[in-house]
Amino acid sequence: MQAPDALVDLTEQYLDRLELTPELGAQQESMRYALAGGKRIRAVICLATAEAAGVAPERALPAAGALELVHAFSLVHDDLPALDNDDERRGRPSAHIAFGEGVALLAGDALLAEAFRLALTYPTTAPARELADATLGMIGGQFLDITGGDTDLAQLHRLKTGRLFAASVGLALWVADVPEAEHGPWRAFGEELGMLFQVVDDVLDGDGYAARLGADVARQLAREAGGRANAALERIEADTSVLRTIVDSLVIRTA
Repeated sequence: MQAPDALVDLTEQYLDRLELTPELGAQQESMRYALAGGKRIRAVICLATAEAAGVAPERALPAAGALELVHAFSLVHDDLPALDNDDERRGRPSAHIAFGEGVALLAGDALLAEAFRLALTYPTTAPARELADATLGMIGGQFLDITGGDTDLAQLHRLKTGRLFAASVGLALWVADVPEAEHGPWRAFGEELGMLFQVVDDVLDGDGYAARLGADVARQLAREAGGRANAALERIEADTSVLRTIVDSLVIRTA
């Protein structure tokens, strides 16, 4: 089983050599700019799940890459003045600051289309359907976020953050040809990842759950989500040690 750091390297190498559609021309520069950086946690979860399910992580690279492209698309659009209006992303100017709003908007659109091109390279359309459902859920969560109101945080983050994390597991299951009847515990694990990641992020940033409920309560939520995720892994008859390591490392960040 490959360690998370090795899976990050595998993802970076894949994305670096990923051939984008030639017709995009100079637009590719802004796309690669938006895609650079980040922890690659969604891709790592996808690759680690695929390996735990019995296939080489290399087989899941197009799915993992597609997840990263969708995530990058969402960040480019979220940063635009019409949404979150953030001028900085990953320690450097956001795409719309570096390239202008029009180019950034097109970069996000192209990243999303390229993601589905990758997901459709598999013999079955199931990975693409999984990615589509997750992307639509994520957009639904973003809508709740920008329209404000007394939105339930759990519902908002289950969509905005959680759907793409759940898809990190779901895509790997389709790639590994895991029978749908056996998806239950895997998907239960995936459902907890979004909550765990979001709460950890909120504790570190001091917003979201931490701001609304207090840091101590948020830390407890993270521990509970981590516990449920690990309990789901215990129901799986496979070597899920790398996935457990990822869960534990997230929980530890809130200590």
